[in-house]
Amino acid sequence: MKTLCLVISVFLMTAFNSQESNKLSGGWQITTNKGLSGQWIMAEKHFAVTFYKGNDFKYTYGGSWKLTNNNQIEITYEFHTDDKEKVGQKEKFDYTLKRKKLEIGDLTWKRTDENKPGELAGAWLITGRERNGEMNTMTPGARKTMKILSGTYFQWIAYNSETGDFMGTGGGDYTTKNGKYTEIIKFFSRDNSRVGAELAFNYELKNEEWHHSRKSSKGDPIYEIWSDRVDLGI
Repeated sequence: MKTLCLVISVFLMTAFNSQESNKLSGGWQITTNKGLSGQWIMAEKHFAVTFYKGNDFKYTYGGSWKLTNNNQIEITYEFHTDDKEKVGQKEKFDYTLKRKKLEIGDLTWKRTDENKPGELAGAWLITGRERNGEMNTMTPGARKTMKILSGTYFQWIAYNSETGDFMGTGGGDYTTKNGKYTEIIKFFSRDNSRVGAELAFNYELKNEEWHHSRKSSKGDPIYEIWSDRVDLGI
């Protein structure tokens, strides 16, 4: 009987955490009292937070997340531009969810979407890139290039989850319509002159992989394949 009660208790807690996770997933934004703009993308198991001011990128961090049995958010850092030593570390935070507002510490985030309408919502790793007319398979390891999307926000991040080295990031808003994926850049760590630019790509989902293509500014073809991190188990 005790075993049955324990199984039921675990099942109910798992179901509750799953429902609560669905409530937290999506896009969030904030403007701090220091005038920083913040963007937070929460996919099924992964997240990315970025702060910027005007055209100037400030910092970003992210990794994986889950809810604990104490109803806290537990995050594991895979990258952190302000504190490399946090990579691989875990932190837990109390939170309060009130309709479309998420309070964590002294910050209140406002929901922008619930992973809709973008059919590309999720966390993706690059697993293929065409070079000289041939598709080269890429196996994600410690060195990762991730794209994480809510229903309206996107961010790409290049980093090493073992060493904490960070290579770059960019992000902002995106749309998917009639086979076109369009990015509107709001921050770019390498070159803030790119802020405000719009980049349009052809996209298609094939066998649960995201095929992504366009011509470069020089007219060279760009063709990439991105795979869902949940499907990859990474």
